[in-house]
Amino acid sequence: MPPPVRLKLLFVCGKNQWRSPTGEALYRDDPRVEVRSAGVSPESRRRVTARDLAWADLVLTMERKQTERLRQQFPDLEEWPEIRCLDIPDHYHFMDPELVDLLRTGTEPLLHQLMS
Repeated sequence: MPPPVRLKLLFVCGKNQWRSPTGEALYRDDPRVEVRSAGVSPESRRRVTARDLAWADLVLTMERKQTERLRQQFPDLEEWPEIRCLDIPDHYHFMDPELVDLLRTGTEPLLHQLMS
């Protein structure tokens, strides 16, 4: 029996410093998904690429402005993954308990919806 197909999940924030790396850390060992994180800013620790977008099944941005930046930065991308905004403001640190709760609360319903 082949292994189950895992959903490819990309967390995106501004600088890939706190929010998206927390999302990646939360889901790194989750058997349902493969996960990456990136940022839209030129100052990002890891900047999102067209390859990331082609790889992803679902992109979760933290703010609407990141969704808009993705569309601006990759105007020639032919196939877009589904993009959802979690509406998580930029005032949390890595693995902040409130951030963890917001990420799980926003992500879990989407995973259940896409995987059922």
